[in-house]
Amino acid sequence: MTTKRERLEAAIAGERADRCPVALWRHFPVDDQDPLTLAEAHLEFQAVYDFDLIKITPASSFSVKDWGVEDAWKGDPEGTRAYTRYVVNEAGDWARLRPRRADRGSLANQVRCLGILQDRIGLDVPYLQTIFSPLTQAKHLAGEARLMEHLRREPAAVEAGLETITRSTLAFLEAARACGIAGVFYAAQQATYRLMDRAGYARFGEPYDRRLLEAASGLWLNMLHLHGEAVMFDVAVTYPVQVINWHDRETSPTLGEARRMTKKALCGGLRRWETMVLGTPEAVRSEAAEAMRATAGRGFVLGTGCVVPVVAPRANLRAARASVELRIAK
Repeated sequence: MTTKRERLEAAIAGERADRCPVALWRHFPVDDQDPLTLAEAHLEFQAVYDFDLIKITPASSFSVKDWGVEDAWKGDPEGTRAYTRYVVNEAGDWARLRPRRADRGSLANQVRCLGILQDRIGLDVPYLQTIFSPLTQAKHLAGEARLMEHLRREPAAVEAGLETITRSTLAFLEAARACGIAGVFYAAQQATYRLMDRAGYARFGEPYDRRLLEAASGLWLNMLHLHGEAVMFDVAVTYPVQVINWHDRETSPTLGEARRMTKKALCGGLRRWETMVLGTPEAVRSEAAEAMRATAGRGFVLGTGCVVPVVAPRANLRAARASVELRIAK
């Protein structure tokens, strides 16, 4: 019997396994405020749907709360929390940030969540810890508009903050590795041409991304997530990760185009809203089959471009899981 790891390793190698791997993930609002309830929520979700990996999805604020950021659950259908207090208001605030330790505060809570999963899952199901890029964490500290203003007017100040954020994230990553993670889900949400050009990202994004991904090297299942439209896929293909995930149904490249650009495994194929939330099980199966044909079922993990909204019908989630059991045409 093929294990989940063997199935994913075949996808990474571009080979055909017994079936295409599949993974969907979501936020768990309210549960995500406590390490035990967050771990239990992931375990229950996995017990129902039996996906090939668990992508651990804490609230995005977990990595910046120890600097004083505040947020609140306000019912967003994606399950995300709303930021209610930023801590970087003036350019000088970036230099006031101090590195945070992984054995204290919010970071320690997330390490405890990982420890619970390690105890209860063992080696049966690979699990990935979400790591937000330093530039994305900077957005969470300042808000996107203020961050972009500071990048234009006080770039050196922001770079000082990015260095502190990177050091803190490296400490957290080291603690996460000790908890048996198969890899990281590296969310480079600012890697989009809608926010900056290639030269800008080469200065403010890529060097810090590479430091963290280098620290994650040796883990066998690192997945890069690109968010939104006009993503920097040309940058993504050069990063040392095994899998690339992006909104392939909403922005270029398509799965077929991406397959010609890289040999890395691709993750996507399903639209989050039109199909997983508003569609039918038949629509889910049809879209999944189309995605598997586009990739010939090789080097591919069926999923969505980002989190599945918490309002997605159970029947559609089950249809996504069942769709990979169908034979893929050679």
